[in-house]
Amino acid sequence: MRKYELLAADIVKLVGGKDNVISLTHCITRLRFRLKDEGKAQDDALKALSGVVTVVKNAGQYQVVIGNAVGDVYDEIVASQGIEGAGGAAADDDGAKKDMSLLDRFIDLVSGVFQPVLGVLAASGMIKGLTALLGALSIIDPKGGTAQMMNIVGDAFFFFLPVMLAYTAAKKFRMNPFAAMTVGAALVYPSLAQIMGGAPLYTLFAGTPFASAVHIEFLGIPVLLMNYASSVIPAIVAVYFGAKVEHFFARVIPTVIKGFFVPFCTLLVVIPLTLMVVGPVATWAGQLVGAAAMAIYDVSPVISGLFIGGFWQIFVMFGLHWGFVPVMLNNIAVYGYDPLVVTMFGATFAQIGVVLAILIRTKDQGLRSLSIPAFISGVFGVTEPAIYGVTLPRKKYFVLSCVAAGVGGALVAFFEIHIYMYGGLGIFEYPCFVDPATGDLTGMYNGMIVSLVSFVLGFLLAFPVYRDEAKEATSLAVTTTDEKTNAVQREILAAPVAGKVVPLANVPDEAFSAGILGKGIAIEPSVGRVVAPADATVTTLFPTGHAIGLITDKGAEILIHIGMDTVKLEGKYFHAHVQQGEKVKKGQLLIEFEPEKIKEAGYPVVTPVLVTNTASYLDVVPTEAGTIAENENLITVVA
Repeated sequence: MRKYELLAADIVKLVGGKDNVISLTHCITRLRFRLKDEGKAQDDALKALSGVVTVVKNAGQYQVVIGNAVGDVYDEIVASQGIEGAGGAAADDDGAKKDMSLLDRFIDLVSGVFQPVLGVLAASGMIKGLTALLGALSIIDPKGGTAQMMNIVGDAFFFFLPVMLAYTAAKKFRMNPFAAMTVGAALVYPSLAQIMGGAPLYTLFAGTPFASAVHIEFLGIPVLLMNYASSVIPAIVAVYFGAKVEHFFARVIPTVIKGFFVPFCTLLVVIPLTLMVVGPVATWAGQLVGAAAMAIYDVSPVISGLFIGGFWQIFVMFGLHWGFVPVMLNNIAVYGYDPLVVTMFGATFAQIGVVLAILIRTKDQGLRSLSIPAFISGVFGVTEPAIYGVTLPRKKYFVLSCVAAGVGGALVAFFEIHIYMYGGLGIFEYPCFVDPATGDLTGMYNGMIVSLVSFVLGFLLAFPVYRDEAKEATSLAVTTTDEKTNAVQREILAAPVAGKVVPLANVPDEAFSAGILGKGIAIEPSVGRVVAPADATVTTLFPTGHAIGLITDKGAEILIHIGMDTVKLEGKYFHAHVQQGEKVKKGQLLIEFEPEKIKEAGYPVVTPVLVTNTASYLDVVPTEAGTIAENENLITVVA
């Protein structure tokens, strides 16, 4: 079995199955589903999967946060689950958008167009930044063959960016992608530069900000030629317009000649109108957007940096950061640099500063196992594991990271740091602060100072105040062992299974043994039945019957997982007696299973019983007994 085949199958099943999926894309850390009915998705079950960090719903997308392995999981879903990738919109997509707000539609549009190209976009920016850095340090000759070759590698994507965006926009607007790419290619057609280099016939709008030289006419109509290399808005608007034209011709042209006549008519109409009207108007719109962004920044650069830096991680959580991507790219295309969106730079380092403080202070091995990879990912700019796995569940520390990030943003503005190309994240962003025109390294050095200050401030804010929740709980529990005291509220969970008690650390699955999914205990069953550990509601019942999630009437969230990898049995040897959403009483039969047959099939039957909202409690204390009977006291949670 391939590495992510089981995870891919579980994710698709828990989002409501293949038939519930309209489209699927992914970014650096998240699978981004468009679902017909989000109500069919099982949020808690998805969050409980080993390999899934959390679930986020935003802008009409159902986002499953995976982390660094998201590309591999995405590829496995596309390969094994029969779901088309690349974000192609289905016919039902229009209906799915009806309930979306204008902001949600804008975010959905921007993310859909830019997500597929972000990896190559960042890589090209990193190469351009590295080339500028090596030239500034005199490691290579800026005019030599090595620099020229590296410039070709780094510039190729950006020069033909209108073609790339035309392709992704075609997927979004449902236009023939090759027709759309032809429109994008027309914007960067080499002869346009030669024509623009000649003497103009006359000038339109002379004396206004929109003054434009006219070099050619088409059917007697003036054509306003502009430089569209590396531009963002013109290609997207042109493809939106092109999709409408193409759909019109597809409706009116007879089927027998559609194959070639629809693109013939589409290109003959769209490309001239793009060069004469759409391109110039979109370019002017881009210049206005850039001017507006700069005007906001100029009011108070430091306050702008404080705001964007401080709230950046919140923007990322809700997907709102996508609204800033075109602003940054547009500023770089119009001015050659961006001074505004770059103020988010310190957020990454503030986050990992807090994570390092927690990593050093905590004695919780489960939290340590989360913090180490989260810290490493954050160094390279991927902060979702840090946010969702470490700081956000401990809200105070997430707020502290935002404070440090705000200070970092204000410093970016104070030092007047500009980003000259969209490149990598984290430490890979340093070369993007090198001015490629002058080779000035000041921005990079100041960027290093900002990252260091943000990191140290995040660490210093969190380190003195952090207290390990488990440690607090232990000290408090010592003073409240008398059954008569009411100093704390407790809930006692009964054993849902009879058998031998097994420490969680001995369970042969890291997600359980490391406490990643929550604290608790495991039982080697002596009988094949699971009963309710308390009065509760069934929140999750896996279709295979191998696991069940409950929330008790007092608020404890319980996961009972029968055996290891038993999902592969696809329900064989399991029989559920309750349904999802059903209210159950303590001791009520939930699931029957056949332990011996499960063992004969090659699967361990050790059954973890976890309190998945462990972070909501001061302590989760399992029994010290060696064996336990059904309905005996198994776990005590201290609220």
